[in-house]
Formats: sequence, structure tokens, C-alpha cells
Amino acid sequence: MAVFNRVESPRLVEDAIYSEVIQAGDGWLRVLKPGQVLRIVDLEGNQAADTLLYDAENPEDHYSAVATIAGQSNIYLSTGSVLRAESGKELLKIVADTCGRHDTIGGSCSAQSNSVRYSHDKLSMHNCRDTFMLQLAQHDGAYTKRDLAPNINFFMNVPVTKDGGLKFDDGVSAPGCYVEVQSLGSSMVLISNCPQLNNPCNAYNPTPIQVLIWEK
Repeated sequence: MAVFNRVESPRLVEDAIYSEVIQAGDGWLRVLKPGQVLRIVDLEGNQAADTLLYDAENPEDHYSAVATIAGQSNIYLSTGSVLRAESGKELLKIVADTCGRHDTIGGSCSAQSNSVRYSHDKLSMHNCRDTFMLQLAQHDGAYTKRDLAPNINFFMNVPVTKDGGLKFDDGVSAPGCYVEVQSLGSSMVLISNCPQLNNPCNAYNPTPIQVLIWEK
């Protein structure tokens, strides 16, 4: 099941129409037009960029880890992976990736999971689910927790053990690694740059990421 399909992008930074640095713990939401390409850059290495996807024309049809995994017969994501919605619709495709493997089964951190995984005094700590909800509320107050779905953890290393368990291991990314996705329709991308201070994947040191957008 290991995937290390590293493919560099032909796109030049100076040709991007949009660029922004997202600090650790912050969120980002934007609608991509058909054909636009989004690059997510792991600026300092081993940072988790928790990402949700939606059909912008039908927001109830959100990213499906199950449909995506079934469609490619692999639990990891890399160049060539088609990211599908619950309906089976193709939302975006990974067109370049210098990291080589990304997780879509580990889920995002929440107040509840932090308290169960680490300790009860972590309940109040900043988490990705809260960041997701804040971004959705600011975009459209009609969204609720029911609109959150299993997400992609770009740059995160979550191996599956022989007995079917999950391990949150040291990352396989490095400073400057990136992944690019091309929107196959009108797609909404929601990112939580993980604030998790308890996760060894980022050496307990959450760091910024960068997002860039190119036209088709």
C-alpha cells in the first residue's frame, strides 16, 4: 500500500495569481474555478494540512474518503489520485506531489479526540474541527457539524499496522515539499493548518504552510 509517486510541477511561482501563508492553527477557505490549480506548500516540513473539499455548486456533496479510496484501490494519496465526493463526482485531481504520500483515514483532531488520545486536560486546546467550523460559519452560517466529513491530511504519515490499526508516525515530508490539486469543476477547498501541540508528526511544533493558485 505504500505510495511514493513524487512528481514535480512545471508551474512557476511568479505565474501564480494568488499566494498566502497560513499560520499554524489558522484556517483558509476558497472556491476554485474549473481548471484552477492549488498548491499547498509544507514550508518547514512535517506539518499537517487538514483539508476538506466540497462541490461548490452542491455543497452538501462533500469529499468522501471511502469513494476516493475505492476509486483508486489505495488508502494513500499521491500524484494521479482523483478526490471524489459522496456522490462519486470527481472534485479535484492531484497533479503534482513532491512529498509522495498523504493520509485520508486518520481524520482531524477535535476537542474530544484530543482528550481521549492524550488527556482530559487537553479538551480546551485549539483543534482542526473548531477551525473548520469557524471558516464555514464565516463563509455561510448555514453550515453545521453535519457538513464536516472525513478529511485529507496532506503531508501527514499515518501507516496502517498489520492488524488494521493506525500509527501516527514521524512525517515523510520535508521543508518545501508541496502537493498540487487541479479542480475538475467548481470546488470549495477548506484547510485547517493543524495547531496540534501533542502530535509527534510535527515534533510538537506546528508551522506555517503556503497556498498558491494558478489559472488553468
